[in-house]
Amino acid sequence: MAAGFGSLLRECPLLLPQNREKSVYEGFVTAQGTDFHIRILLPVDLQLKNARIQCSLQLKKVLSGYQQILKQRLQHSLDLVSFMVELKTVLEAALKNTREFQSPALPPPQHYSGLIRDIETLGWNKVVFVDPSFTTIKLKAEDSCGRHHQITLKLNPKYPTELPDCLVDLPVQFTVSVDTQSSLLSIHRQFLAALESLKAFWNALDEIDEKTWVLEPEKPTRSATMRRIALGNNVSINVEVDPRHPTMPPECFFLGPDHVVNPLKMKLNSNIHMWDPETNLLQNLKEVLEMDFPSREALDKSDFSMDCGICYAYRLDGAIPDQVCDDSRCGQPFHQACLYEWLRGLPSSRQSYNVIFGECPYCNKQITLKMSLKKA
Repeated sequence: MAAGFGSLLRECPLLLPQNREKSVYEGFVTAQGTDFHIRILLPVDLQLKNARIQCSLQLKKVLSGYQQILKQRLQHSLDLVSFMVELKTVLEAALKNTREFQSPALPPPQHYSGLIRDIETLGWNKVVFVDPSFTTIKLKAEDSCGRHHQITLKLNPKYPTELPDCLVDLPVQFTVSVDTQSSLLSIHRQFLAALESLKAFWNALDEIDEKTWVLEPEKPTRSATMRRIALGNNVSINVEVDPRHPTMPPECFFLGPDHVVNPLKMKLNSNIHMWDPETNLLQNLKEVLEMDFPSREALDKSDFSMDCGICYAYRLDGAIPDQVCDDSRCGQPFHQACLYEWLRGLPSSRQSYNVIFGECPYCNKQITLKMSLKKA
């Protein structure tokens, strides 16, 4: 996507990515003070024109008659941010022309009195926020390890007969099961059970956050399953942990010059049989790689955070330098985007598919850049 996730967050703060590839977004789009549930599924190549949009029945009803316009906007929008701006514009126009939303029928008084009793049964101490119309309720919960979490509920006038939409910060999908009669207490208990099922996963990542230098993400959310851990100067490991099986070997790949990374890859492959599911994740990584990770107590993060040798910045649109010159006497890091533009401008560079061969901007030695598919 051309625009960064930050731009999307500013435009639609309730629309969040559901996976690391940012190919699935789910949440709410707001127009005229009303939140509408929406889910956007992007294909593997992240091309917006081939995306699928899943809407709540309420949103489908409002946008009936506007499908062709939205299909055209999906084909011609440059990125997800610009499409969401167009969608909100169309939605605003549709709402103005919908008599139902110009004078919406309010639920009967029994609906509100029932909600008040529901909240009192749960306990007001678990409520973080209630909007004036009682359509949005935020609840808080604490897991057995003392971590604090929130769940946002979007209630419609047919609650409790119809289940509310739930927005949570979890690495797995959270679905409320249907009881004979839905209640906030039942939903809160199911949320607590989901939190407890992820306890081992969060314990593993919290230990990594506390005892190693995590380069990315800078401020991980509870739904984040990846950690990029510093191993030394310009060398790091990306660890992708399975939330359902956090004690099993994670998906790993190394970033850094080949002469440093290749021995680490060999150790990982030859020692993976030593992985012990009864031992914590960090200790297993240390034993398999036969190394101690740089300590937060002995070193500062600036020891690993070298600026890009082209733009002289550390972060560029959220990305940090992840391309390193393989010459042991150089080892200068670069942003992938910066190095790509540099090599494209050199007459001596050559490209084969998504791989570019050229010279390092610092030492003039051979450097190879393999562009990831979503940035190519």
